Amino acid sequence: MTDDQSVYLDYQASTPLDERVRALVTSISDACVANPHAEDHAAGWRARAVIEEARRQVADSIGADPDEVIFTSGATEADNLGVLGAALGAPKERKRILVSAIEHKAVLECAHGAEPFGYSVEIIPVTSCGVVDLQWLASAVRDDVAVISVMAVNNEIGTIQPVEAVADIGSRAGAFVHTDASQAPAAMGVDVVAWGVDAASFSSHKVYGPKGVGAFYLSASASWRPRPLMFGGGQEAGLRPGTLPTELCAGFGLALSLMSTEEHVRTAQLRDHLLGLLSTTIPRLVATCLDAPRHPGCLHLRFEGVDAKDLMTRLQPKLSASTGSACTSGHMRTSHVLQAIGLSDEQAAEGVRLSLGRFTSTSDIDRAVALLAEAVADARRQA
Repeated sequence: MTDDQSVYLDYQASTPLDERVRALVTSISDACVANPHAEDHAAGWRARAVIEEARRQVADSIGADPDEVIFTSGATEADNLGVLGAALGAPKERKRILVSAIEHKAVLECAHGAEPFGYSVEIIPVTSCGVVDLQWLASAVRDDVAVISVMAVNNEIGTIQPVEAVADIGSRAGAFVHTDASQAPAAMGVDVVAWGVDAASFSSHKVYGPKGVGAFYLSASASWRPRPLMFGGGQEAGLRPGTLPTELCAGFGLALSLMSTEEHVRTAQLRDHLLGLLSTTIPRLVATCLDAPRHPGCLHLRFEGVDAKDLMTRLQPKLSASTGSACTSGHMRTSHVLQAIGLSDEQAAEGVRLSLGRFTSTSDIDRAVALLAEAVADARRQA
């Protein structure tokens, strides 16, 4: 999305709100002022009906049943339920948690949050292409594993993980298998039943919906139920108490239902066009993990000899992109994702993520290439 001031290429951090979703959120906000959990009057019933329609839309979009969808404040809360909550709910003899080396901090931190309760955390290595090492995983999984969590699509380098194979390995040992799927709907078709996972996390603002809402998928045939991490009025099957935001849930449901395979194809074409132009315009450019299945809108690059943070500073306010995941930005430490695929600290410091989406145009790409070429040339001249 472009205006006179900026080209937006940070869709994996947050997508713009689709105008169709905005219109629905506004109308529901005006029409449904009642608490959706109020049981004594028609206004509450109407709000509840909106919530249940949104739940159905989310379920249909991910291949689940509506009663397997728990609304949350976002993927971070869902990750906490799927990792920490699931670990605490595990049989007492299961005390190991396995998470991939390239997980979002929302997964890594809540996994380590289980350590004071007697759990150990082990890191599943990835290949230089950023894909989990299934052979390592198969050799590590035994009947003492509580939780395995491997994200469906990486948020920084865009690699798509073999979730079905991970779930198969985990299920054979009776482990609880969770996947952070917040990036998945914008990258590929989602079918949680075909994946075979016990749980999955989703986020509205990664799919052109409003911020502040997400979902936790919990399979009806899950190995066990996670332990709730918050307590209150018992809403959302007792797993996530609190009054649901009617208009946000409605917006999320619509946003997910609007995702399509055609959109994935168009985004991949734009991404490849962007890479082609950059490759012929800017020398000493290195693209990350091109050989792995990846998010159609993700392009992770290194401009050799150019510090990424310095580059982004030079580009402000004309281009929005990222030097890493939004939840890692601001911390002066090497990306754990780039370390996991074997990049040195110096190489990792050169990493830039450009992410495209629904509203990216060819003119956006042309302008981005011109801006990047100028900024990289200036940085190299001054080095």
